[in-house]
Amino acid sequence: MIIALDGPAASGKGTLARRLAAHYGVPHLDTGLLYRGVAAALIASGHALDDEMAGVAAAAALDLSALDRDRLSTHAIGEAASRVAVLPAVRNALLDAQRRFASQPGGAVIDGRDIGTFVCPQADVKFFVTANLEERARRRTREIRSRGQHAVIDDVRLDLERRDARDAERADAPMKMADDAHLLDTTDLDIETAFKRAVDIVDRFRDR
Repeated sequence: MIIALDGPAASGKGTLARRLAAHYGVPHLDTGLLYRGVAAALIASGHALDDEMAGVAAAAALDLSALDRDRLSTHAIGEAASRVAVLPAVRNALLDAQRRFASQPGGAVIDGRDIGTFVCPQADVKFFVTANLEERARRRTREIRSRGQHAVIDDVRLDLERRDARDAERADAPMKMADDAHLLDTTDLDIETAFKRAVDIVDRFRDR
């Protein structure tokens, strides 16, 4: 069973994906961490974020089992990752790794921007997780501040708007809702309510 979750930043899809993976006892892959890993490698090596060849080399050297969520979850790396993610050659370099992860015995939960539409169009259950921009900005601001970092909500909102535009307007596998995906708007939902709704949908699929 493959469960795919797509949606914009700070919509809650990553938290939901981790909960679903734990609930069903299957591995989870946050594909955003792959692009964050590539972005972090480019920054560390002094390469420009639009250096496609360097990005491909960084993608090829990436170890999926060694991605440090805490280190890669800073707002700055997230912003850099959204710039790296528009590079077609980098996306292609990471595609096989994502599909291999999805095809392992027992299935997987995978979240990102193009999982249900491009990476795993054959996924058994697909979700498009979203929330309005103002709520996402509040969530991301709280997240940044919880790490002891400075954040201004107006700046965070602008960053999210730019990332949304890059993700939705890129030529290669843009972010969009798959035709057969379940829309889950978390604007007014806490994680427990969102989780229960998602589990209900997955269980209905499993009981067919």
